[in-house]
Amino acid sequence: MGDFNLALVIVAIVVCVLVFLFNIYLLVNYQHPDDANQAYFPKFVVVLGLSIASISILMLPADVANRQACRHAIYNGACNFTLPMRDLWLAIYIVDAVLVFFVIPFAMFYYEGDQDKSVGKRIKSALLWVITTAIVCALVLGILYGLVGKVDFTIRHLSSSTTSFPTSWEFSSSQQCIGSGTHQCSAYSASASSEKTWTMRTTFPEYVVALATIVGSVLFSIFGGVGIACLPLGLIFSFIRRPKAVITRSQYIKEATELGKKARDLKKAADALHQEERSGSKGRKWRKNVKAVEKELLQLEDDVKALEEMYPQGEKAETTWALTVLGYLAKLVLGILGLIVSVAWIAHIVIYLLIDPPLSPFLNEVFIKLDDVWGLLGTAAFAFFCFYLLLAVIAGAMMLGLRLVFITIHPMKWGATLMNSFLFNVGLILLCSISVIQFCATAFGYYAQATAAQEIFGHTLESLRGIKYLYKYNVFQIAFIVLAGLTFIYYAAFGWRRRRPSGRFQLSS
Repeated sequence: MGDFNLALVIVAIVVCVLVFLFNIYLLVNYQHPDDANQAYFPKFVVVLGLSIASISILMLPADVANRQACRHAIYNGACNFTLPMRDLWLAIYIVDAVLVFFVIPFAMFYYEGDQDKSVGKRIKSALLWVITTAIVCALVLGILYGLVGKVDFTIRHLSSSTTSFPTSWEFSSSQQCIGSGTHQCSAYSASASSEKTWTMRTTFPEYVVALATIVGSVLFSIFGGVGIACLPLGLIFSFIRRPKAVITRSQYIKEATELGKKARDLKKAADALHQEERSGSKGRKWRKNVKAVEKELLQLEDDVKALEEMYPQGEKAETTWALTVLGYLAKLVLGILGLIVSVAWIAHIVIYLLIDPPLSPFLNEVFIKLDDVWGLLGTAAFAFFCFYLLLAVIAGAMMLGLRLVFITIHPMKWGATLMNSFLFNVGLILLCSISVIQFCATAFGYYAQATAAQEIFGHTLESLRGIKYLYKYNVFQIAFIVLAGLTFIYYAAFGWRRRRPSGRFQLSS
């Protein structure tokens, strides 16, 4: 038993180191050249935030493995030598909340501050914003915790008369208890009037995690519902809309000339906005035009990339075209596999969560059977489904951000991502990761039973006063399914349309 626990600790340490190194690799390769050898504090926050998000997703499979470490214990107290998962959960989510609501906003305010100001003034300005936010959050949390920071558990009071200890044991489906007559020891035979409500005050860290989960659940139900459909269908329809053949040189010149004209117009608009910023007149109209320029720049970059795919150039043009074809085939394969996973997720939500009582444990049974084949196979599949859900959230956020523009656009591009975009996306991932874990702990409650995560997210959170009704009536799950269905319909109606380079720049002055 001790060897198993030691191995689990070693694996956890190795995984944490690998996650940290991988996030450094992402930062180095995604960062914009303008941020090279500077902005070290935002970079540290990005690496830390990505590491916390990744580790939090991996902690649920670790929690399951930690539970299995003492499942077959032959002596009392064996579970006392396993990892303290409850304390680890609370610690990592408190760090998550601090990063999302304080550290990342401070880093963004500092990074986006007026470059003409001194470092001290930029730090002062960022601190003022963060301190104001901290005071407001502290007041709201304190008032809510004092008023409704309690959990209401429904319990059933059982009582029975005494009976003589039997000389022989005869138990069956009809004789489940000691003695004869009505089986008072069975909770199912108790009257409904025996149900009572047991109220207790939750701990403040658990309450902070609960409120952060509610905020994340709103975003999760929107972004996750859209992303669970657009992630695989986006890949599949990208293959359908792929360029079927190389265009002619005359077509390339015509399209390139049009895109060059739009690029010059865009540069003039950007220069005018920069001049307006220097003059100090940054009003609502200025911010609206900045967002419009950002959107048009992204669309122009997509047009240029599509044009380069249609007309590869250079000495290895044929090789480039072959790689382009193979890339679209890979998208098709990944899209089909992703579609299978997405359909499995939606079916599991309907079968196991929305129907009461559940029709079947479904994926829970799959993971258990995989564990029977090999000890960590079910845990690995479990981790994959959790990670896929987080990827769906990111895909949904990018799609809605580009289509509806109700959030600031912060795209992630290889070798061209500024630190403010990094920080925004890391904050979004951290905020939604809490809800992904809570959702997975609920959706896979049969497989993850008796874990610390289920105790926090499956019992305390879903019994919290004022919040429990959102989970009692499956508000987030229903919103998730509805948005997934609408996204499927959207792609079925419009996803097949092929987009060609068109230079859609229409920025008003």
